[in-house]
Formats: sequence, structure tokens, C-alpha cells
Amino acid sequence: MAKQNVAEQFVDILVRAGVQRLYGVVGDSLNPVVDAIRRTPEIEWIQVRHEETAAFAAGAEAQITGSLAACAGSCGPGNLHLINGLYDAHRSMAPVLALASHIPTSEIGLGYFQETHPDRLFLECSHYSELISSPKQMPRLLQTAIQHAIGRSGVSVVSLPGDIAAAPAPDKAIDHALVTARPSVRPGDAEIEKLARMIDEAKRVTLFCGSGTAGAHAEVMEFAERVKSPVGHALRGKEWIQYDNPYDVGMSGLLGYGAAYEATHECDLLILLGTDFPYNAFLPDDVKIAQVDVRPEHLGRRSKLDLAVWGDVRETLRCLTPRVKAKTDRKFLDKMLKKHADALEGVIKAYTRKVEKHIPIHPEYVASVLDELADEDAVFTVDTGMCNVWAARYLSPNGKRRIIGSFSHGSMANALPQAIGAQFTDRNRQVVSMSGDGGFSMLMGDFLTLVQYDLPVKVVLFNNSSLGMVELEMLVAGLPSFGTHNHNPDFAAIAKAAGAYGVRVEKPKQLAGALKDAFKHKGPALIDVVTDPNALSIPPKISAEMVTGFALSASKIVLDGGVGRMVQMARSNLRNVPRP
Repeated sequence: MAKQNVAEQFVDILVRAGVQRLYGVVGDSLNPVVDAIRRTPEIEWIQVRHEETAAFAAGAEAQITGSLAACAGSCGPGNLHLINGLYDAHRSMAPVLALASHIPTSEIGLGYFQETHPDRLFLECSHYSELISSPKQMPRLLQTAIQHAIGRSGVSVVSLPGDIAAAPAPDKAIDHALVTARPSVRPGDAEIEKLARMIDEAKRVTLFCGSGTAGAHAEVMEFAERVKSPVGHALRGKEWIQYDNPYDVGMSGLLGYGAAYEATHECDLLILLGTDFPYNAFLPDDVKIAQVDVRPEHLGRRSKLDLAVWGDVRETLRCLTPRVKAKTDRKFLDKMLKKHADALEGVIKAYTRKVEKHIPIHPEYVASVLDELADEDAVFTVDTGMCNVWAARYLSPNGKRRIIGSFSHGSMANALPQAIGAQFTDRNRQVVSMSGDGGFSMLMGDFLTLVQYDLPVKVVLFNNSSLGMVELEMLVAGLPSFGTHNHNPDFAAIAKAAGAYGVRVEKPKQLAGALKDAFKHKGPALIDVVTDPNALSIPPKISAEMVTGFALSASKIVLDGGVGRMVQMARSNLRNVPRP
């Protein structure tokens, strides 16, 4: 039996950790690892056209599965291309292992061709970034990297010189036990009792929920009923908390809607559940605030806290709810539900007014029709910019759908590569990339990856020939739009030339049929929808700070344009409000 080399041992450890595929672009220093994958049936090499796509795809896979995913880049420029996608994965708390292959060990520090120092470069976007300098070191170092990525929910980077990867592995390598799942974390009894007392003493309690409420929907609803609390959410909390929620008052932030802002400012006690909501200007500074989070470093970094509770949301609420006195007064909750419904009614007219005849097509209309026609368990990947707005306001979560975007890092070009990673987890699940023309064209080369692997991703392209969010920023700052116009081709024709299904939609009456036909197509498809670049209606009173960096909102509704099916849910919830 041939002696195992370090690359083969490396791949074996990845397989034991549950990694099913490695996304990347081949290159000389990476070749030993790629060759080991070629000969290992339990893991697949996914060839993408750009390493940034590899990192985004791995991050999306990790978010869909909750398990470790992996990507790789060759030495120097190859692994440097990973960095933007790794930043996104890290800030999205996605467990990702990145292999940054490196120049020969004898040349490190001597200005060799393509030399960089990846163990230093990736420090800021990882929990762990180390260089393997000896074959004997590799198994323990890789195990440590895997446990950092899984245990701390983020990125680990391993730098592996090509000569070490090709070297013989140690004769007696130890099979280390690997941690592949996170534990549940509950707070101590003292913190639970303090929080229970604060809730019992408050007359008006509001919950504001983030992505940390994943898996805790039932517990949040039970708690909200017990304390008669309105429930608002951040964008990353939308998919986990908005559906089947009779206490829903919408979303806060620049893209927000409904009564979430009022509910968080008019309460006696605001409880932040699993959210690292970054826009502290939207949070009140004159009410008591308690925060529950499994990441202790998140506690109190956005607002002054009256109580910090370290624990995951589900376990915390399971301990807390029985200890809280049930409230009977619904006045605050009902007031917020009424405000929420009224706010949604006020903006929906902008969406319903002659949209079927409007040319160019209203992007709101596209998002609404897409929401209605997409599968009940569809995965939506969403480009940064105006696509975030349409996803926030028109996609209807139901407990089965997933909505993934660069919601914390805010990178362009994320939707297509994230769709690749999402689709590889399940070829039979519908994956829809809501792409802007700016983001799509930035990494458009990886549309060829869809074709190469026959991935049935459906790219719905919101083509307004502009960088819409940037134009809004310029307009609000009193600047003329400049450098924001895109001279675009017929993207559908490009899709066809690449060997995929492509259709261009310029009239509203063509939209539903085009989407249905594309969804029926078994392979990759692109629907190039020409949308109105002037879709935003900006209120007369708005400051530059409200948009730039999403820093401030004196206006509760910054963007006008409707809210889709959410108004139906608000009406339904309002019917449950007792009448005097």
C-alpha cells in the first residue's frame, strides 16, 4: 500500500468532519490537495471561475446546512480572491474552512513569485488563521481550525505550502476526535431571575429579534403571548420570526416597514433576542434594554444595556417563560398591531396603482409575482442594494423558505455565488438568485459554473441599468448621480449563448409567464427583467445620514413602494384584536 501524503491526510480529515465538497480554482501549490480529492469519492471538487465565488458558495452552503463547508485558493493571488467571500461568511457566522495554499517553505519571506502571507492576511476575517510548517503539525492544526470554525461559528483559514502538501504524512498519525456540532447554552439562574423581574415590573414589553432566533419560533411566540409583546425583527431575523406571527409589527432599519420603530421606542422594556443589529441610531436610548445572545462579545456593543444575558434564545426562553407572570393587558400590543396595519395600508397604494401597465416594470411588481410563484421551500439569495429592499418587503417567509444575502458584510455580487452553494446542497430544491445588474455583472463569469454543473438555479435579474442604492445615496446627499449608470447587454442572449435558458421581459404582462416557464426548465435559467430605475419615491424630509451607512432614521418609512403580502398578514392579525 502506497504511503499517504499530507494532502491525502488533509482530505481524509475534511471527510471525517463532514465536508462534502471543496469550492475553488486549481493551481500549482494546490494541486496535491486537488489530486487527493480526485481520488476520494466521499468529497467533490467544485471548479468555479473565481475564488470569491468559492468563498461565497461555501458560506451559503454552511448557512443552509448548519455544517462545516470549505473552499480553497492557490498561493498568492489565488487565495487573496477568497477574502471578500470569507469576510461575508465570517460576519454571517457561517462555519467555513478555507485552505490557502502557499509558496514553497524554503522561499517564504524571500520575496518569491506570488508570495503573500495568508496566515496574516486573513486574521481579521477569521477566528483562526495559521500556517502549517511541518507535516507532523498538520493533523492537530487542521483539527483546531475545524473546531474554531464550528465552535465559534465563523471562518478558519489554514495556510498549506505546496511542498508540505506533497510530502509523506507521518507514519503514525493520530485519529483525533472532531467536534462537528455546537452545544446549547443556557444562562445561569441568577440572570434568568433578574430578567424575569424586569419583565414583571414592565407594563409594555417589546421583543426585537435577529438571526439568533433560528429554531426558536415556537418559544418566541409562546413568550410573546405570555407578556403580550409586539415582535419586531431585523432583516436577518425575517425568515425565522415573521411567519405565523400574530404579534408581528414589522422590521426596523432603513429598509424597515410597519410599526417596529414605534414598538421599540414606546415600550418600557426592550428585549433584544439574538440580534447584532448594527444601526444603533434606530434603537432607543430612553427605555430599559435587555439583550440575550449566545455570543458574549455582542452583548452591549450597540446600545447601553440594563441587563446582559449570555445564552442562546431558545434555551433562555424555555427557562424564562415559566418564571414570568402572565400579563393580561393587551393595550400596548393592540395599539402597535393597529399602527402596523395602518402603516402597511399607507404604502401599499404605491404598489397597487396600475403596475400591470407600467413600463419599465416596477421592481416591486417583479418581487411580488416572484413571491407568489416561487416554491414553498425555495431558497432565495439576494444581492446587496435595491434587491435587499424588495426581498425585505415582498418575500414571504413560511418556516420552509430560506433568505440568504450579504446582510452583515454588504458586499455586491453575492447572490449568484451563494445560489451555487445553496443549490449544491439539494439539486431538487428551488434556488432563486435575486440579482441586480451591477452585482450580477461583477461575477457574471460564474454563470458558466451553473451551466458546467447543470445546476438548476434560476437567476431573476432586476435590470435597471444602474447602481440604484448608490444613486439614492447621492441624491439624498444633494449630489447628481455620477458613475452609477450601466450600459448593459441583453443578458438573456448571453445566457443562451452560454448554453442556458434565457428570456428577456420588458412588459409586465409577460412576467408571470416568463417566470413559470423558467421555473419549469430543469437546468439553469436567467430571466432578464427590465425594471424602472426611478422606482424609489423619496420623502421630502430626509438627511444624508439616513442613507449613508444606514446610520439614522428620523422618518419611519424611508423607501416607498409597498409591502406585498405582508399587508394581508397584518390585516389577519388585526382581526384578532378585541373590540371595545
